[in-house]
Amino acid sequence: METIRVAIVEDDQDIRQSFEAIIDSTPGFACVKTYDNAEDAVEDLPLEKPDVVIMDLQLPDRDGISTTADLMRSHPDLKVLILTAHAGPSEMARAGAAGASGFLTKDGALTDVLDALRGARRGSLILPPSVIAGFAARGPVTIGQTDVGLTPREMEVLQLLGQGRDPRTISKELGVSMHTCRGYIKGVLAKLDVHSQLEAVVVGTRMGLIQVGQGS
Repeated sequence: METIRVAIVEDDQDIRQSFEAIIDSTPGFACVKTYDNAEDAVEDLPLEKPDVVIMDLQLPDRDGISTTADLMRSHPDLKVLILTAHAGPSEMARAGAAGASGFLTKDGALTDVLDALRGARRGSLILPPSVIAGFAARGPVTIGQTDVGLTPREMEVLQLLGQGRDPRTISKELGVSMHTCRGYIKGVLAKLDVHSQLEAVVVGTRMGLIQVGQGS
């Protein structure tokens, strides 16, 4: 079984140590490094080659989303989960633009944390129910022209992304190759003028194109 390498960026020692203990005590996971500030993480974290990073939203020297953006510019394949107690549409949009793979909540269950790490490693979008509920409750907000030219299949792919599906799962559900599926996703991102799957879900929801959390 492949080990998922995790790094943690969190200034609260108790939270940081709790996540570290959970990860290191679970077969198939390893906590490779922890950081209590953004500066050290940006400088050192890439050297540890983690598969997934747990990044606190608020750090003492800067916020976690801008830190994520810096890391993703030089390491675009990195998977980053933003750790927060609350995430509204603004934070979701910024995290998507930064290249984050989704969110973790600080009060999430142990199984939810581990499932999120596995999902992020596979390329899934990680949107906890509490985050989805808070976002969806505000209703769709039209931003610009809603007719962006998505094909029916691209609309279907966008809806599946909104349900947290990863590209491999989407390709199986639609009965198409991974190459074809990635082509659909690339088309969705281009037509919505976004740079990540999370950003596509945020923008698509605010335009009323999808309902985040719909389906299973």
